[in-house]
Amino acid sequence: MSLTLGSTKKLRNGIEIPYLGLGVFLVKDPAECENAVKAAIKNGYRSIDTATRYENESFVGNALKAVDVPREELFITTKVWVSDFGYEETKQALHRSLEEMQLDYLDLYLIHWAAPNYAETWRAMEDLYEEGLVKAIGVCNFQIHHLEKLKETARITPMLNQIETHPLFHQKELREYMEQHGIAHEAWAPMAQGRENLFENPTLQTIGEKYGKTTAQVMLRWHLQRDTIIIPKSIHEHRIIENANLFDFALTDEDMQAIDQLDTGSRIFGDPDDIERLTALQQQ
Repeated sequence: MSLTLGSTKKLRNGIEIPYLGLGVFLVKDPAECENAVKAAIKNGYRSIDTATRYENESFVGNALKAVDVPREELFITTKVWVSDFGYEETKQALHRSLEEMQLDYLDLYLIHWAAPNYAETWRAMEDLYEEGLVKAIGVCNFQIHHLEKLKETARITPMLNQIETHPLFHQKELREYMEQHGIAHEAWAPMAQGRENLFENPTLQTIGEKYGKTTAQVMLRWHLQRDTIIIPKSIHEHRIIENANLFDFALTDEDMQAIDQLDTGSRIFGDPDDIERLTALQQQ
C-alpha cells in the first residue's frame, strides 16, 4: 500500500477523505487551537476533525479563514452532540456549526455517540446530505448492533464510523463488519493517548529503532497499513510534523503481526453501550 501525505480514501459515495488529519479534541484555548490548525495546514494536512462537544468550532473556523488554501482542498469534519438529537434539533445543530466555522458546507458530519433517538438524528442527516449541506455522513462509536438497528429505518448506510482504535484495542469484529458493509474505519485516540505506557511499549520501541522512528510513528503507520483513517491530536507544531512523517518507511508483515499481538480486546475509554451515561449526557 503506497501512501503519501496527500493520499485519500474514497468513501462509498465517491467522496475522498485524507488518510491523515488533525484532531482538535477538547482544545479549548483559542490561540492553541487556531495555531495548531494553521500549523497542520502549513505542513500539508488537509483534514481537520472537530465536534460541537469540543467547544472549539469557532476557533477552527478562524484558522481556516486565515490560511491560504482553497476551501475545496480542505476536508472538514464535525459531529452532532447527543443533547441535539432529534430531527429538527440536528438540522439546527448543523446550521450552528456551519455558522461557527464560517462555512457553507461540511465535508463530513457524524453522530457523536449512539445515544437514544439516533434514528431521527440520522434521518435529518440524510436530508442534510441530500440537500448538499454535507458531502458525506457517518457515525462515531457505533457498535454492530447499533448499525444493524439503524438499517431498519435508514435510507443511506453510514459512510464512515469513527471508533476507538489503537494497538491495545483493534476492534476486529466491528472492523470486519464495517468492511463487509462498505463503512470506512476512522480511528480516534489512535495512540490511546499514551495510556498503559504505550509510548514505552518494548514491541513498539524495537520496531521503531529498526526504522529510526518513534513509537508514535510506528503506531500511526500501523493504522495506515490497516487501511484506517487517523486523526492524531497535537497542539505542538513539531509533533504535528512528526505525526505526518510516516511515508518514508513501511512495516513488514512481521512488524504488523507483532503489533497485532498487543490487542487486549478491551477498550480504554467510554463504552458505547453505557446507556445510562449517554442518557445523562443528553439531559445536560
